[in-house]
Amino acid sequence: MAVTDEAIEKIKGMIVSGAPRPGGRLPGESEPAAGLGPSRNSLREAVRALSLLRILDVRQGDGTYVTGLDPQLLLGAMSFAVDFHRDDTVLEFLAVRRMLEPAATALAASRIGEDQLDALSAQLDALGAEPSVEQLVVADLEFHRSIVRSAGNSVPCSLLDGLSGPATRARIWRGLSQKDAAGRTLREHRASLAALREGDAEAARSWATVHIASVEQWLRGTR
Repeated sequence: MAVTDEAIEKIKGMIVSGAPRPGGRLPGESEPAAGLGPSRNSLREAVRALSLLRILDVRQGDGTYVTGLDPQLLLGAMSFAVDFHRDDTVLEFLAVRRMLEPAATALAASRIGEDQLDALSAQLDALGAEPSVEQLVVADLEFHRSIVRSAGNSVPCSLLDGLSGPATRARIWRGLSQKDAAGRTLREHRASLAALREGDAEAARSWATVHIASVEQWLRGTR
């Protein structure tokens, strides 16, 4: 094991054991409790790597602290990695999204508030009948994010945010080349909203599945 990897594992072990806890300060290089690597260079490299993953927060002149370790913060790094995907893996990302999002949407049916539904409906009305591809993509991302967030679980929300990179590009491509893509998207969104407003979890699940599957079907036809 490389010395930097060894230092990373030791820091990980400290955090997992609860010393320090989220928000707590990591022992400094000169503190006897550190014992994190055979050299200061390896420790610094380990800290740099873990700060990029948003596990550690380096505060100049103050020390190194463990972040809050919130799912949204930690899984945000996944979005950066996902952006390096190959174009031929877009369908794989969409398949994962199809596993997660319908379940979260079904859960949202019993938790989303009328004010949230009204806000989403107003956003759809504001788009009009023929939004630009850019407007549609932004609205589509916010629509799905708002619904999944209302399910009350930050983990699927963060995971789906991380998977949105390739899916976003697929939606842009679809909007540029498929007839009535905007109209179909808006109709599917309104159907999802109607199911959510009625508290019909299974209908909401079905419409979320249909919406994602339609993008997958279109992509398969273009390969």
